[in-house]
Parts: sequence; structure tokens; C-alpha cells
Amino acid sequence: MLMITKVYLQKMTKLLRRVSQLTALGGAAGVGWLLGSNHSHKSSLLQSLPFFDTLSAAAPQGSIISTEATDIVPPPSPNASRISQIMRFGFPGLSNIRALDDYVLSYDTRNRVPNWVCEHLTADNLAKKSDVDRSKCDFHEDLSIHEFFRSENRDYKGSGFDRGHMAAAGNHRLSLEDCRQTFLLSNMAPQVGKGFNRDKWNDLEQYCRKLARENANVYVCTGPLYIPRREDDGKLYIKYQVIGQNHVAVPTHFFKVVVCENKNGELELESYLLPNMEIDDSTPLSTFQVPAEVIERASGLLIFDKIDKKKLGKLNAHIQHFLWLTQSLPDTREKFQRLYFT
Repeated sequence: MLMITKVYLQKMTKLLRRVSQLTALGGAAGVGWLLGSNHSHKSSLLQSLPFFDTLSAAAPQGSIISTEATDIVPPPSPNASRISQIMRFGFPGLSNIRALDDYVLSYDTRNRVPNWVCEHLTADNLAKKSDVDRSKCDFHEDLSIHEFFRSENRDYKGSGFDRGHMAAAGNHRLSLEDCRQTFLLSNMAPQVGKGFNRDKWNDLEQYCRKLARENANVYVCTGPLYIPRREDDGKLYIKYQVIGQNHVAVPTHFFKVVVCENKNGELELESYLLPNMEIDDSTPLSTFQVPAEVIERASGLLIFDKIDKKKLGKLNAHIQHFLWLTQSLPDTREKFQRLYFT
């Protein structure tokens, strides 16, 4: 009995030490932030989104919760662990985290899809290597997930949905194993194929790689969303399909939040919210740029919370375009809302 107790205590000590390490890496949870100093600009923009009034936060708009972000988050040392490099600006959450060799994910055991996935992209790790061929990679179960909560290939078979990467295979070319790890089903969520996964979502992934080649560092947080719709009875409901024997949830929307660090160490942020549906190829990506706060409220996550968002060099490069689109042209605004958000 004494020996069993000692072994148990040793295991618990190791577990608590690991939790402490993750918490230190993740930073404090519950950090709120404002979208710049122009509150009227922010308010009018957010109100133009028909679902925003349903995404309430604990604190009233215009207030800041908990601690202040530091002015500058220094880059990790060259010999720092890969996880600390990827998660430089904080964990969006600390539930069911898996650290792969070249990306980090949080897994949603209820819906059998990721909560979020984080990546760190540079021009060097995007360089093509002759021995890295995605055709040699197969979609496969994540055996580290309990069998009750795993998704399987048979869940997607005949469903009409693609197995959509959250961490894109094209972002992980340092080794064949890195690429192969992006084909874990824990990194997948059901996506509409034609017009979305194979088209507009792919456009966004390629755009992120373009940013990585133009900047010193790019950090990407990606995930699914389940956004309410107003039904005929006038009430708001969150409805989504599930597929397969394991009831894998089909998200209504997907997001990407992207932080770019240029060669002078200046940071810029862009955030995208796309509906999981066929999107006309002529629709520019900038159409789907929204304030990052909208994504945070919808997801329940605080994304890149170690960054003081008010001090970013650029916050959504095309946000003025989005404002113009949703406020200045009623016909365009109504069509946009009808197609993508209501």
C-alpha cells in the first residue's frame, strides 16, 4: 500500500508540474481588450453584424477585464521549445491541449472537432522539400484521443463534407512527419467542399502563406464556430448538423486570426470569419474580415491575449472596406447578411 501511494504521489507531482508549465505558457485567462480607441467606430461596426447582440460578454462593451497586456512580448530564445515558439502570444484556452511537432491544438471532445489550432509560420518552414509530399499522407484517427470522443474516417464517408484541415498541410513542410501530423482527424472539421474547402478557404490558407513569406513571423489561430440564426418564429437558434456514427459536428462558420510580425518587430492583426457554405469565387477575402472581438465573443476564446491590441501597427487591413460594405450600401449589406449570417 505504501509503495502504491508513493507511485501515485509521484505521478500527481509530475501532472501538477506539467499543468503549471502550460499555465505559465498560456498566460492569464480572461483578458479582455478593446478594438482601438475609437469607440463609436467600433460600436457602429459591431452593430452592423446581425448576430453580435447575441454574443454577450460578462463585462459591458467598452470595458477591459482583468490584467493589461504587456507592451512587448519578446521572441522566445532560439533554443526554446517549439510549443513556446508557437504559443508566444498566449493560449486561447487551456482545455484538452495537444502539442504536435509543429502545431498546437485544443480538442473539443463533445463535438469531435478542434476548439482551436495555432501555428507559427515563417518563410523557412514553408520552403518546399523534396521528401515532403502530402500525397504520401493519409487521414488517420488520433489514437491519443479517448475512443469515446474520436472522429473516424467512416464518419465523413458519404456525408457530403470534406475533412477540412484547421492546421493546413501546406503550412508544415519541415518534414514528412510534420505534414503527416496535419492529417490527424483531431485536426479536421467537416467543411463544404466545392466553393469552400477547395476554394475560398484554400484562398485564405494561401494568403496566410503569402504573409509568412513577406514577414519575419506569422502566427495563425484557426477554429470552428456555431453562430445563431433567426428562424421563422423570430427567435434565434444555434442549429448544426452532425455526421457519422460519432456525431461529428458540422460548424456553421470558421475563423482565422492572423498576427504578422514584420522585420522591424512591428505587429499587425487580421481576422476572418467565413460561413461554411459555397462562396462565390469572385467574393474577395476582405469581405469576411471582422473585428477580432466578434470572433472572441462567438467562440468564448481570448485570442493572442498577450498582445495589447490597441498598440498594433495595423488592425484588419481592410476593416474600412468592411465598414463601407456593411453600412454604406443597404442592398449589399442586406445581401451579405442574408447570405452569410442570418
